Amino acid sequence: MHRRALLATPLATPMIAAVPAQAQSQPAQLATEEFMVPSKDPGIEIFVRNKRPEGMAAFTPGRTLLFVHGATYPAHTAFDLPLGGLSWMDYIAGRGFDVWCMDIRGYGRSTRPPEMAQPPEANPPLVRGDAAVADIGAVNAFIRQRRNLPRIVHMGWSWGTGLTGRFAADNPAVVERVVLYAPQWLREGPSLAAAGQPAELGAYRWVTQAAAKQRWLTGVPAEKVAALIPPGWFEHWAGVTWATDPEGQRRNPPALRAPNGVTQDSRDYWQSGRPYYDPAKITAPVLLVVAEWDRDTPPALASTLFPLLVNSPGKRLVMLAEGTHTILMERNRGALFQAVQVFLEEAAA
Repeated sequence: MHRRALLATPLATPMIAAVPAQAQSQPAQLATEEFMVPSKDPGIEIFVRNKRPEGMAAFTPGRTLLFVHGATYPAHTAFDLPLGGLSWMDYIAGRGFDVWCMDIRGYGRSTRPPEMAQPPEANPPLVRGDAAVADIGAVNAFIRQRRNLPRIVHMGWSWGTGLTGRFAADNPAVVERVVLYAPQWLREGPSLAAAGQPAELGAYRWVTQAAAKQRWLTGVPAEKVAALIPPGWFEHWAGVTWATDPEGQRRNPPALRAPNGVTQDSRDYWQSGRPYYDPAKITAPVLLVVAEWDRDTPPALASTLFPLLVNSPGKRLVMLAEGTHTILMERNRGALFQAVQVFLEEAAA
């Protein structure tokens, strides 16, 4: 494990009305640390970022949270992207939480498997779910050891919900609460992220910014498109996200390598009527939250999953208006922040 930087950063006052009013209080001072956490596989390290109030000395399971990203993009450029002066990690940390995010192997600043330096057709799909869940386990253990905690809260987005659900089902003793934002479940066809892929998948796929924006806006009513994403936000996110792949930066247009293990898993599980995890094995409280215009993981998936969480105490399902799969970076992201924060704080100790 390598510790990178310890920074004290001001929590800027948000510049958009959609961010909850609580975030507009006196800016907090946040400490930031970054680590490379060894995985179970030699030579593979997981990039982890932590934010918390400066001087925070007491840590509890209910106020220690790990973010896990989706199928295509890394965690740190989404959950810790300052939009309108505030990232989601800033917001949660500013309310007294110890917040972490991780890039699964092959994504962002984590180690890319050596096969990603070869043409995609040279190898089978990389970073299958079991490897990603093992990475989550390594980071969970790292955080718990560092904070001397028995359990922590887990939050997944999109593909990350399937991974988080599997980890929580298999490891109930180390999971305090679960947030599944845009949850995966059984589906008849491919997700937008997997659509158009060839029958024989390569190790990874190339994703352009134009394709990303088209996918983002799918399902949004035409009259709502112009106001959905505040000016400059997509460009800011795309700039920092695509910059994490130097190899892709050399292409014209620039492209991002995304491992195809998730696509293969979707075919083998979600599209084949086979759940990747058993919701009945999750014994922690669970929040499912989804936006109405989400076409990657439509609200019907969350509605189907909800009653299967038979052993989750205090489970709930929240649907948010006028948002997509990526509502965390849209005009109405404040509704997402509030829905999740209420769930996190109701029993945090």
